[in-house]
Amino acid sequence: MSAAIPNSKKLVIASGRAHPELAQEVAALLGTKLVATAAYDFANGETFVRYEESVRGVDAFVIQAHPYPINHWVMEHLLMVDALKRASAKRITVVAPFFPYARQDKKHKGREPISARLMTDLFKAAGANRIMSVDLHTPQIQGFFDGPVDHLWALPMLADYAAEKWGHEPLTVVSPDSGRVRVADIWADRLGAPLAIIHKRRDPDRPNQVQVHELVGDVKGRTCLLVDDMIDTAGTIVAAAKALKDNGAGRVIVAATHAVFSDPAVERLSGDSVDEVLVTNTLPIPAEKRFDKLTVLSIAPLIARAIEAVFTDDSVSNIFPGHA
Repeated sequence: MSAAIPNSKKLVIASGRAHPELAQEVAALLGTKLVATAAYDFANGETFVRYEESVRGVDAFVIQAHPYPINHWVMEHLLMVDALKRASAKRITVVAPFFPYARQDKKHKGREPISARLMTDLFKAAGANRIMSVDLHTPQIQGFFDGPVDHLWALPMLADYAAEKWGHEPLTVVSPDSGRVRVADIWADRLGAPLAIIHKRRDPDRPNQVQVHELVGDVKGRTCLLVDDMIDTAGTIVAAAKALKDNGAGRVIVAATHAVFSDPAVERLSGDSVDEVLVTNTLPIPAEKRFDKLTVLSIAPLIARAIEAVFTDDSVSNIFPGHA
């Protein structure tokens, strides 16, 4: 009689080179280590990756941040997934805390790409079975991927921190534009605070250029919590903060999940319009982009809980009571 074949799954956490500190923290929380990986760039910019131990039959989670230069890190992520597929990994989950090209989720004009859809197609073609991300720019991106998508929320962690630090002050939650109203409303409900909305118009021919038009809501003398999913050049958020101060706001606190911080974001956020900034580490924030007003919360515990739930075939929705 032949010996019984073991059926136990093996968890593997792999990391790209864009933000290894986050992946290491996730692995440590899961009681494991990152799989040994060799990665380097050829002289012409091509990337090489190779796993230095067997990954046959594993349940693999490939963690990669996508900061600048984003195209380089996307390519590395795709190559890591392809290498796992060709090495006979049983299941491959792309973990992209900040999903690349998420802002390009629809056509605004003719002859434009839907780049977020292209990203999901590329991950699928490379061999991904599942995608995990944090605070997608728009929820519809979940429908672009032909497979499970775990959309994680940083809002509970950020809101709980805000409640503890500023909950004793007269808070007003502010949406910087009409597209963020739904999320801002959830913030307001969670904090028991009123909601204000800034109406803006963006020039479609000049990216990152924003004009603030009017404020809906009373903010005079109040601590305003401006909430958004990302801060890129900080033009939108600082223009909104200035509008709040011009309308009598006592203090302006900015809370966002993804700290892209493209120049001149740090310079803008360090000005008088913004009093404090609260973000997570879905993207690496180097020393030169850190400033006195900045607080960074780690997203690693949330990602680790989600990975554990997927690995053990448990419900990821249970991580977010009330949002199942």
